[in-house]
Amino acid sequence: MSLTEYEKKVLYSIIKYPTANDREIAEKAEVKQSTVAAIRKRLRKEGYFTTVAIPMLQNVGAELLVFTHASFNPVIPLSKRLEITEKKIEAFEEIVFSLGEEDKGFSIGFSKNYTDIARINDIRTKTFGKLGLLEKEYPDIAVFPFKISKTYRFFDFSHPLRETFGIDDNDNRIDNFFKIDKKNLSKNEKKLLCSIVKNPELNSKQLSSMLGLTRHTIGRLKRKFLNEGYLKIINIPDFKKLGFCLLAFYHILFDPHNPPNFEKDGIKEIINDETILMAAREFESILISVHSSYEAYKSSNTIILQKLKENGWIAKNPLVKIYSLNKTVIIKNLNFYPIVNKLLFC
Repeated sequence: MSLTEYEKKVLYSIIKYPTANDREIAEKAEVKQSTVAAIRKRLRKEGYFTTVAIPMLQNVGAELLVFTHASFNPVIPLSKRLEITEKKIEAFEEIVFSLGEEDKGFSIGFSKNYTDIARINDIRTKTFGKLGLLEKEYPDIAVFPFKISKTYRFFDFSHPLRETFGIDDNDNRIDNFFKIDKKNLSKNEKKLLCSIVKNPELNSKQLSSMLGLTRHTIGRLKRKFLNEGYLKIINIPDFKKLGFCLLAFYHILFDPHNPPNFEKDGIKEIINDETILMAAREFESILISVHSSYEAYKSSNTIILQKLKENGWIAKNPLVKIYSLNKTVIIKNLNFYPIVNKLLFC
């Protein structure tokens, strides 16, 4: 990692405030606007971050956020497994993110109903079992219906960066990322929303030329999408470039006799600066964190387990799988266009 102090400040602000322009970033980072523009251009060009437009699928027909994880037979090479799964499983529109290592993997999906997810899971289990890919157990699944669950972070890297860069920022607000507020979209709104999701870096002029809408209409609708719960923009850093070497995936089942207080967001206690994603419902949670070293992971893991046990929230330790980011392959990288297209018929 060879970033200057200015570059660290600007990159952190780009991740923390993904829709901010150069002037706004300059104010937040206390760096000249011209310097911000030059640094942003260089960081993007060198792949330090990418922009993702996340449609608020819970408001346009999706009912479920789903995590699937499995352990695999390490005798079968990862390349062979990917050759099979990319065609038969990852191709499903519902799967937006998938990551794998030699002996394990997980995916994240969104679905309009449980039937679609169950069908994919059956195909996954049948495919893996038939080819001898599974170690001993079936793929495990955690389902979070939006109406009875909360997603406190979703690929939010601002906190790990704040810690890594030593940024002085005390903003620790944690909100539900996928708040329900059902939407009805016009034909033009559907076309524009899908186009932004597919090509998040296109400007209003380019979108206008592509869709045949005026730049004024594009600008007005983009503001509406961002302000009224149709769409969220996030910037994701290249964690390998920034020194993160481990990813930890937690599947936590709470003690049914003493779960955290869901209504009062009790489970937020276990969220720390290394947490990039957390989804929870009354008796279950998925947490994903990134770490700069094994020691950093162990320290974070100890704190999480300590809080879970001190509060009496678990009867047994959570399942934790550690991924070495140098050996991990991102099979599908936050591709929301297929599922939003399926839901909206863009």
